Amino acid sequence: MPKNHEEAPVLDALAAYRQQGELGFTPPGHKQARGAATEVRAVLGDAVFLGDVLASGGLDDRRMKSGVLQRAEDLMADAVHAEHAFFSTCGSSLSVKAAMLSVAAHGQKLLVGRDAHKSVVSGLILSGIQPVWVEPQWDTERHLAHPPSAEAYERAFEEHPDAKGALVTSPTPYGVAADLRAIAEVCHRRSRPLVVDEAWGAHLPFHPDLPTWAMDAGADVCVTSIHKMGSGLEQGSVFHLRGDLIDHDTLASRADLLGTTSPSVLLYAGMDGWRRQMALEGRTLMSRALALAASVREEIESIDGMHVNDRDDFCGPGAGSEFDPLPVVIDIAELGVSGYLAADWLREHHHVDTHLMDHRRISTQLTHADDAETTKRLMTALHDLARQAPSLPRGPEVAVLAPPELRMEQARLPRDAYFHGTEDVPVEHAVGRVAAEMITPYPPGIPVVLPGERLTEPVLRYLLTGLEAGMNLPDPADPQLRTVRVCADEDA
Repeated sequence: MPKNHEEAPVLDALAAYRQQGELGFTPPGHKQARGAATEVRAVLGDAVFLGDVLASGGLDDRRMKSGVLQRAEDLMADAVHAEHAFFSTCGSSLSVKAAMLSVAAHGQKLLVGRDAHKSVVSGLILSGIQPVWVEPQWDTERHLAHPPSAEAYERAFEEHPDAKGALVTSPTPYGVAADLRAIAEVCHRRSRPLVVDEAWGAHLPFHPDLPTWAMDAGADVCVTSIHKMGSGLEQGSVFHLRGDLIDHDTLASRADLLGTTSPSVLLYAGMDGWRRQMALEGRTLMSRALALAASVREEIESIDGMHVNDRDDFCGPGAGSEFDPLPVVIDIAELGVSGYLAADWLREHHHVDTHLMDHRRISTQLTHADDAETTKRLMTALHDLARQAPSLPRGPEVAVLAPPELRMEQARLPRDAYFHGTEDVPVEHAVGRVAAEMITPYPPGIPVVLPGERLTEPVLRYLLTGLEAGMNLPDPADPQLRTVRVCADEDA
């Protein structure tokens, strides 16, 4: 029977909760905003507190007999061509871990693209899964990584036939998508599942001019962040399942193992409402967003010193397979300022926040929520940046690495190194030592250093010069890299 996508079970249940005058002698302790501080209510508004109820024994009864969440997840799965959908209020960082733990276990192998997000590495640390790293496709001219090719996964399976499955990140934060159909075929020929970290692709099912949605490409599980390109609240994530290579109950159990027992109904409501919005209006909304992005990209391209990376830059032999134009990635190398400096300048002088920044690029992400007003402010700020660039400080130069220099020896498994005895050594003494922590430029959150890798001088020089230029490294014990956390024994 066709699903009725005009329904929004979570939102409807929240409305009923208020209409029926439910009175909870349960958490949350603010009791429908009554206990919240006046100053807090003034900033957040009462709607936040009114939507913050227990999922079990609030939104639904204590045994969840109304099936509110289950109905919302079923509608989500139907909207995006999946067999099952699982809501997560702990972000895709949790969702991808649940997927990994459903495919492989401690000591077993999993093929993983080395351009994976730090949440994937965290999953390796927690699980003890042995990663078989699959190299991205490197653009040596632009110093950028694109998703690994299907041929790279084929070679990895040939060398490691005991690998339990594969994980690929697609699209990247730069909007570049892998050839998911070909990678899925490589996996399924061996009866191995494919997990796609599609955190940046929640919008993909809703327009044919966007990259192929992982479920349509044959993936077994895909993980999406509804808050990134959709209308959900931060931390709202959905992971989707198709086929029989990953057991539904196992995936649900892994999610329960990692997830909170106090999920936010606010996040459920955001995901439920976004699904209804996209099921009913998605194609129209995305058509409008794509048209807006095309005009914005064209105007930025006309600014002296700025180049908008497009399909021709990012796709083709040795590069990506498909391209999402909504992450508007601007190469500003000709302006002579770094992306770090440009991002800080745009925030300080125009109150415009860019998403990604690196030694030569900024990314100004558009979604269906943008319009002529928001993009006009963006264009005003970018034109001003171009005018002011000659007078801005040049800043220190980042010692960008060639791909062979970027890869270090994996001397220990990530889990073994992370939980090993550690010591903090001065960075100048860290070369040759085995890292016991992640070191991750953020955003986008792809680690340069993983626990278990033997540190090299070029990698440390890249990170130190990046820091000096404005790179953000939030996860090492010393974010300024005066010291590095390494395995305690010298002969690791």
